[in-house]
Amino acid sequence: MTPVIFLPGMMCNARLFGPQINALSGNRPVMTFPLSRHDSVQAMAYDILKNAPPDFALAGLSMGGIVAMEVLRQAPERVSRLALLDTNPLAENPEVKARRGPQMAAVRDGKLRSVMRDEMKPNYLADGPNRGAILDLCMAMATDLGPDVFLRQSQALMDRPDQSATLGAFTGKALVLCGREDKLCPVERHQLMHDLLPHSALEIIEGAGHLPTLEQPQKTTAALIRWLEDT
Repeated sequence: MTPVIFLPGMMCNARLFGPQINALSGNRPVMTFPLSRHDSVQAMAYDILKNAPPDFALAGLSMGGIVAMEVLRQAPERVSRLALLDTNPLAENPEVKARRGPQMAAVRDGKLRSVMRDEMKPNYLADGPNRGAILDLCMAMATDLGPDVFLRQSQALMDRPDQSATLGAFTGKALVLCGREDKLCPVERHQLMHDLLPHSALEIIEGAGHLPTLEQPQKTTAALIRWLEDT
């Protein structure tokens, strides 16, 4: 059975996909790759391809989706299926890029926790009963990864390419999924990706923001199972 690779978002690790890994790992090989060693999406993708199976299904959330698109650009023949969750195919918006410099300076000054708490985490989630626990998990993942990873990932996001042509050329089965209340990567961005991908399904998860894998794990897992199992 084709392995599935999950790529996590910025300052996240495999725990971002905990419910999905638990649900899928009994039936197929499941892998995750950290996006922590390089400061460009090109190098991240190259590193993944060096260590990945010959062919695989690929799912990425947020920054993980951005790196997944670069994996696809570098080796389209190895990606059998593609799932893009709460992500963005476009190059960095100049306004967002301008905010990264002060964030990176603050992190260099030892303020990673405050940057995550005050500038990033409030944008992540929809209101819900598990919001506090998920935000705590996000902080734990970020502090475990540490400031050097934040700086490398920030640089990679600032310099990322537009992947519209990459998506338009992919002929495999694709899933485009996002939380209805995602403020970082809104629904219209996912409609764009759905329109670009020739064979894609668009799933909007109600009651979720930027992290539907944790906010609405059952709905998100069900969508991923359909993506993996449908012909």
